[in-house]
Amino acid sequence: MSDKGRPRRVGELVREEIAQLIVKGLKDPRIGFVSVMSVRMSPDLKYANVYVSLYGSESKKKSSLVGLQRSATWLRGVVARNLKLRFAPEIRFFPDDTLDRVFHLEDVFRELHEAEPGEEAGKQQPGGEKPPEGQKDGGTEEE
Repeated sequence: MSDKGRPRRVGELVREEIAQLIVKGLKDPRIGFVSVMSVRMSPDLKYANVYVSLYGSESKKKSSLVGLQRSATWLRGVVARNLKLRFAPEIRFFPDDTLDRVFHLEDVFRELHEAEPGEEAGKQQPGGEKPPEGQKDGGTEEE
């Protein structure tokens, strides 16, 4: 019987542990501002795909990712020891560009919103006038 919840639970524990270790334990100067977004464990718990959000210029992002990949062996041992796992999962780091895509979509929506004329036209009455304050579209006042 395969339990799909266990890899998810272990992945969350691994995510928390790696995030703490990056903040407190890693001394690599290449690693800049990094957020651990998620960890996906393989069903057998032997592989941990760690998705990190990297901040800074492109060169800083690349050097941070290289620093994390170089420290993966050390992290593997510490995570397995701290979480008391039977097998130390192989830790693999991948950049997570979800936030970049969200910011890009926000910019696109903002540009579309600014480019659309007549935004207020949908709120106007058929005669082209806005309803007076305190009145609904039907012309009755609220009490």
